[in-house]
Order: sequence, then structure tokens, then C-alpha cells
Amino acid sequence: MSVAERWLRAAYQGASWLKLMRPLEALYVREVERRAQAYVSGRRSRWRAPVPVIVVGNLTLGGTGKSPLVAWLGRYLAEQGFRPGLLSRGYGGNAEYPLWVTSDTRVEECGDEPRMLKDQTGLSVVVDPERSRGAQRLIEAGCTVIITDDGLQHHRLARDLEIVVVDGGRGFGNGRCLPAGPLREPLSRLDSVDAVVINGEPRHEFSSGAFRMVLEPSRWRRVVGDDGPHPLAPLPFTPPVKAVAGIGNPQRFFATLNEMGIEHQAAPFADHHRFVAEDLAAEEGMAVIMTAKDAVKCRDIAPPDSWALDVEAAPCAEFVSWLERQVANWPVEATIKPDCVETNDG
Repeated sequence: MSVAERWLRAAYQGASWLKLMRPLEALYVREVERRAQAYVSGRRSRWRAPVPVIVVGNLTLGGTGKSPLVAWLGRYLAEQGFRPGLLSRGYGGNAEYPLWVTSDTRVEECGDEPRMLKDQTGLSVVVDPERSRGAQRLIEAGCTVIITDDGLQHHRLARDLEIVVVDGGRGFGNGRCLPAGPLREPLSRLDSVDAVVINGEPRHEFSSGAFRMVLEPSRWRRVVGDDGPHPLAPLPFTPPVKAVAGIGNPQRFFATLNEMGIEHQAAPFADHHRFVAEDLAAEEGMAVIMTAKDAVKCRDIAPPDSWALDVEAAPCAEFVSWLERQVANWPVEATIKPDCVETNDG
């Protein structure tokens, strides 16, 4: 386990030694609030897109399940007649930006999450650390709504809806900000967002206005030589298996396998881990299974008997009704010329 992983575990478990970090936490919070206030006051300008923008983010380090919700939102809005564009920072990628993601784009260029979103949704996906520039590229291509995967703290891009996803099991850890805890912003930030979505069974108290969602296994896919989706049952492999997960919260994947009754040897890795063939080595005759996010990075190194489990977000009916009300008056067709609009509004 790396130093970063040990620190993250301590932050979620409330280790007492993190109290030593509180002076640094105070400096961090001061800078976060100073930067946010600069946009509210107009000292820094926002870029206002000519189409609606939805930001799906989180307050904590580590995975919360926001990417599956982004995929669900994209499919849902497409069904309503919109032309959604998905925007990502592309963590771990290295390319000239903005990068238009296609079925041939290498993960080394775009990052694992954008490639997974492209494969799962077939929607337009652009990667750009400068969100406003990436949004402009999607608008120029005809997208009528932008959904950003992460970017809650990227205040430069004005947004119409902010949705925060919370891991129900881990919650907000010790409730402290970096580096004394896992929070990117103070919990008071929740007062200004439009919706909070709790992923999974909550083990902590949350606002009564929070929505619920679960991640549901949907299908199996071969990692090497994809021959189309395979049903969840009967299993296309024989347990026990080696299960690898290089995501923000690997234990969520292993818990899903337990719920499915799949005997496995768990092999957790850090989020965005760069896999090598040795990571996927298993006992003779044992299949390897992994998350869809990991599979896009392992196609060239995975053993033949390797499988990815696709999961889909299933938000509660109350969230769907809330979303319907929010988008009811949004134009399905873009009616504004996609020119850069600078605004000092908060």
C-alpha cells in the first residue's frame, strides 16, 4: 500500500495523527475560499456556455461513483431529445487539448474514465483540463447540453446544475479538508449545490433532501477480443477468480462480487493505476475479472480469460422526477451562436 493510500484510509477512518495536519488544513481552506470568492465577486470572470451545463462532482478524494451517473445522465438526456456532450479533465492522459475521444483514441492520451464513458455511451466525449475550452469544442460539434465528469471546483466554467455524488459507505470520512482529511472543500459547500446523490447504502447521517442511487451490474465483456456483451448469468467463467480493481474505492467492486456470490482473490490497486502484465497474473486455470474502467487500460496485456463487469447507475425515482423539472424549460436545440461569453455573475 502506497503512502497516499495509507493516508486516504486514515482520513476516512479518522486517525488521530491527522490532527497534526490541521494548521495546513486552515491554509488550504483559506485558499479554496479565496479562490471561490474571486468568482462570486467578479474579480475573476466565468465562461458562460450558450447551452446548459451540468457539473457532476464530489467533495472527497477517492471514488464515489460519479462517472456511472454521468453516463446515465447522458443517456437519459439523449432520450429526451438533447444532444449531450461529455467533458472530462482526463486524469492520467497526455495529449494536445481539446482532445476529441474516438473508438481509436489510446487510453494513454485521453485517460481511463473518458475512454470508458465513450465505450459505454457512444456519446460525444472531449478531454480538456481547461473545461471552458473543452465545452466550446463540444458546442461547435452540435452538442446542446454539456455534462462534466468532475469539475465541481473548476469555477471558471459557469454551470446550470451542480450535482454532488457521495459514497454512502465512506461518507465524508473525518469531515476535515486536505491534508487533515479527504475533503476538497468544506462541507458547507453542500449548501450551494443543486442536488446531493448518495451512492449505495448510507452508513452515516445525510441531509433528508439527498437522493439515492445504486450501481447495478449489467453485463460481462471480454477484455481481450470483445465479442459483445455476455449476460450476468450463467457466469462466462468458472470461480474462483482473481479480481483486480484500480479505482477510487476498490472495496466497492469486491463487495459487488460478494453480493453476486462470486468467489474471488481480491487484488486492489490505486486509482488510475497503470497496469502491467504482472499485475494480472493469476493461478493456472483462473480467470481474471476487473472493472470496466480498468479494462480499457488492460486490453493489450490481459490474459485471454479476462472479463470486465459493466455497472450502470440506477438513481431513485425522486431524482429522476427532480431532473425532469430542472430540464423542462431547457432548449433541446441550440439557439445561441457558440461564442465565448464572459460573465462576472456569481
